[in-house]
Amino acid sequence: MEEDDDGEMADIEALNYDDLDSVSKLQKTQRYIDIMQKVEDALEKGSDMSNHGIVLEDDPEYQLIVDCNALSVDIENEIVIIHNFIRDNYRLKFPELESLVHHPIDYARVVKKIGNEMDLTLVDLEGLLPSAIIMVVSVTASTTSGKPLPEENLKKTVDACDRALALDLAKKKVLDFVESRMGYIAPNLSAIVGSAVAAKLMGTAGGLTALAKMPACNVQLLGAKKKNLAGFSTATSQFRVGYIEQTEIFQSTPPSLRMRACRLLAAKSTLSARVDSTRGDPTGKTGRTLREEILKKIEKWQEPPPAKQPKPLPVPDSEPKKKRGGRRLRKMKERYAITDMRKLANRMQFGVPEESSLGDGLGEGYGMLGQAGNGKLRVSVGQSKLAAKVAKKFKEKQYGSSGATSGLTSSLAFTPVQGIELSNPQAHANQLGSGTQSTYFSEIGTFSKIKRT
Repeated sequence: MEEDDDGEMADIEALNYDDLDSVSKLQKTQRYIDIMQKVEDALEKGSDMSNHGIVLEDDPEYQLIVDCNALSVDIENEIVIIHNFIRDNYRLKFPELESLVHHPIDYARVVKKIGNEMDLTLVDLEGLLPSAIIMVVSVTASTTSGKPLPEENLKKTVDACDRALALDLAKKKVLDFVESRMGYIAPNLSAIVGSAVAAKLMGTAGGLTALAKMPACNVQLLGAKKKNLAGFSTATSQFRVGYIEQTEIFQSTPPSLRMRACRLLAAKSTLSARVDSTRGDPTGKTGRTLREEILKKIEKWQEPPPAKQPKPLPVPDSEPKKKRGGRRLRKMKERYAITDMRKLANRMQFGVPEESSLGDGLGEGYGMLGQAGNGKLRVSVGQSKLAAKVAKKFKEKQYGSSGATSGLTSSLAFTPVQGIELSNPQAHANQLGSGTQSTYFSEIGTFSKIKRT
């Protein structure tokens, strides 16, 4: 228990944020010194072509590239630690500056340039920040509540700024070395996304082999950071895009197609990294072929839709129509035709109020029904053709099916006086309708007597 207490006290003493050396230790490590020395020697010597025939994992230059990728990640973390140290010390002088300048290197440059100066009109920030941010920083500094730092704290802050700038310069050297060797290490990946982006992808993934094992959806997110939009809309911001947005293909793509292009680039980059990890195509031809395929697809996306062709009319057919017509259809239409009474009810006379079933305009309106006479609902009934035909057909059925006359009537009449004579059967039928049934039966009786004789 006593040993554990002593260890905890040692850790607490190490967390002394007033001392820069206790916070930033990377530059004094032997690993950092060795890798930077090898990088500088390699940049001066150039690429060694004698080792290009051996296996990629056994190549010392590839091992140096992997170490450089890991070191670049450590340098980024160290810059963040130093940025926090500078921000904690300089907050007493200018507390609003950290909310105006977010990038650690830009913040270190501005702090080193301003120092203890209270009047920023005397400080030239041109070239360090955009003109709009320079104006905001100058206006904010005129109303700040900060006070000048003591000389000791200012010296620590400036030393921390120098160390952050030195680490940033070392990181650029490492990336330059990796980019210069990407044509040999990953020729196909470099052909698609470029040497700089390929180096960043390898550095973030932890090497070419680790990048080849990574799915395309994760390659798309490598290097993605949440952006501070200061309350503005997120509709046009690309949150799910990392280093791939720095490629030439992505930048030349219209904004509406950039997300599709990003997914396509990530997929093809993963394929090319897998080819490079197995040394399948050292010439880079596969990468160039995939790049041409990506460009063709993006051009295809931008093509306008095909023009709509005018549709010709169908060839008229000479076959008879299947629609019914003729007497039967006319009779059906006449049966369901609108009546004269409904026509009058549907019609209104201008300036004359119509009568209704409930009065005062309520209920069903009568239209022009009854407006021609004394106010009563009258309509002249005219016999339709259909009604006349129905009456005629009913009359035929009443007398028989042979025609318009009864089956007992004939043009020959038998009389007791003259014997056989011609007579009008229609007039005979009218006499029957007028009530001369007794005469009819007497004639029938006479006919039957003659028939028996």
